[in-house]
Amino acid sequence: MERSQTRYPVSESADLRSVAPASNEVGIIGGGTQADGDAIAIAPATQNASPESHKLPSAARANPVLQMLYGPIIDQLAEVEARIQHEMQSPYEDVAALLRHGIQLGGKRLRPAIHLLMAKALEQQCVGNQHPPESDSHVVIGVVLEMIHTATLVHDDVLDQAETRRHVPTINAQWNEHTSILLGDYLFAQSYRLAATLENTRTCRWVGEAARLVCQGELRQVLQRDQLELDRETYFEIIRGKTAELCRVACSLAAAEAGCDEKMISQVSEYGDALGIAFQIADDYLDLWGQDDAVGKTLGTDLQQGKMTLPVIRLLETLSDTDRNTVIEILQGPADKRVKAILPWLNQSDAKSFTQQVANDFKEKALQALEPLVDSPAKASLIRIAEFSVERPF
Repeated sequence: MERSQTRYPVSESADLRSVAPASNEVGIIGGGTQADGDAIAIAPATQNASPESHKLPSAARANPVLQMLYGPIIDQLAEVEARIQHEMQSPYEDVAALLRHGIQLGGKRLRPAIHLLMAKALEQQCVGNQHPPESDSHVVIGVVLEMIHTATLVHDDVLDQAETRRHVPTINAQWNEHTSILLGDYLFAQSYRLAATLENTRTCRWVGEAARLVCQGELRQVLQRDQLELDRETYFEIIRGKTAELCRVACSLAAAEAGCDEKMISQVSEYGDALGIAFQIADDYLDLWGQDDAVGKTLGTDLQQGKMTLPVIRLLETLSDTDRNTVIEILQGPADKRVKAILPWLNQSDAKSFTQQVANDFKEKALQALEPLVDSPAKASLIRIAEFSVERPF
């Protein structure tokens, strides 16, 4: 099958929103919150922004940190964004409006960016490189990854009954749950159709397996709701599937497209795996200690939905039998009162610092996986993304 070399014009009409970190915003690493001000801040990067940064998705244009991170791949990421908008079209205006709203939900386009950056970092390193990162295959893979990611977010919002994401109403809030489920299905179908246009079946196979593992992780989490005996190892297994898998396959596909051997493919996939886990642990932290206006989505939903996350698992591990029974009563009590009731317990324990440390440990694993790569601007961006995973204020 001959690959299309079509280039899609970059549209400025998408209303993809994110929060640009202000000078007083801080990250989660180092034990800080926006209230106590002792964490590591993400330094604004406006002075480092590329003159071509207007080509980025508007979520990235609004965020100087992302402009810095995505600098080496601005042109390719702009093509991904244009292709997403091209794919999310319908001749029926009511469906088209839904699709336009749906593309706002992915936000930072992290998974396509990781794929493009990894491909760029490996461009001169692997022998037999047939598809440099400028080729259309990387753009198509980036779009496929983003559509699958967005599909999972749309379905997640139904499961969590969330009302906002990226500072805009969720599909289920603005339309209804039936529409959300069907939009997620639409995105899955469209992503596989697009993957099938590539000249080999690898992307279909690997992304299909990744999507299966994501759904399996989500299923396990749903089936484990209100299971207060969930242990740390099971928690890591669940988030490795539901969150880290798409980051992992983004990296492994980049290496495979670059002509790398199995050892290098495995090496860089460890970066995606550890990065995804660090991101999810940070999300779990922010769901309890974040601020709605900064995070950009409905907070406190994990406890309301009976999801056991790392801070709560750690709290239960450290309590006496008497205190543990009290906390269990809170977790089994009215869903809308759980967060307020349990926060004093969490703040009195080491759950907060423990969660930060574990997220940082996985960040370090991600950085170690990059060590065999030769130094380059793309590698530097991948390093900074790993740091960003535990420093982000949103």
